Amino acid sequence: MRRILIIVIGIVLLGAWATPALAQQASGQLVVPQVTLGLGQAEGPEQVSTAVKIMLLITVLALVPSFLMMLTSFTRIVVVLSFMRQALGTQQAPTNQIVLGLSLFLTVFVMFPVWTQIHQDAVKPYMAEEIGYEEAYTRAIEPLRHFMLKQTREKELALFLKISNLPKPQTVDDVPTWVIVPAFVTSELKTAFMIGFLIWLPFLIIDMVIAAVLMSMGMLMLPPIMISLPFKLLVFVLADGWFLLIGSLVNSFA
Repeated sequence: MRRILIIVIGIVLLGAWATPALAQQASGQLVVPQVTLGLGQAEGPEQVSTAVKIMLLITVLALVPSFLMMLTSFTRIVVVLSFMRQALGTQQAPTNQIVLGLSLFLTVFVMFPVWTQIHQDAVKPYMAEEIGYEEAYTRAIEPLRHFMLKQTREKELALFLKISNLPKPQTVDDVPTWVIVPAFVTSELKTAFMIGFLIWLPFLIIDMVIAAVLMSMGMLMLPPIMISLPFKLLVFVLADGWFLLIGSLVNSFA
């Protein structure tokens, strides 16, 4: 993200310098560009507002990857898919790009109702200047809080409430968002590891059976992974593993 911003700024500065430079080079003059940075007095509140909006936009764009990973279903999905690849023992198949891409699109699919509600209740009225930014933030955070609380265990939520030394809340609405986020991420990791264990178990049994057969045949120098890999792939394909895995992952957020 930082590289993209630097490239964009460089293109803008180069374009601003190149236009007069080319015009004066045609007349045989050498032009040295001058770049100045400074703070000046704004002519009106509109200029200040525009500058603040641009600064906030750049800040939000820099934090988008963190928001995507921590506040959505991305964490559980990418961890489970990584466990699936390791359990099969296929090394880099599917590749990291495919795993991340599939995780991203599954995240969009799972979070689409939440994002739609945020757009309808917060973004659209705010862009129409029907509500202020404070009310827009309150409306936008509510669907996201509801999603995170639905996937968060009470044990993790109680842990972070205890660590933060906050009084016991009367209702769920009294729990601060900055407490819900780490509890949600911790709960997602726990759920992902539980799913990963259930995925790994049948493939582990296949590895143990193949290793026992090779030992009984005296083939100790032959790596068991070379023999068990085709059998694991066969079982995975016959059981329609991708259909079961992705269906179970998506339904786990229902």
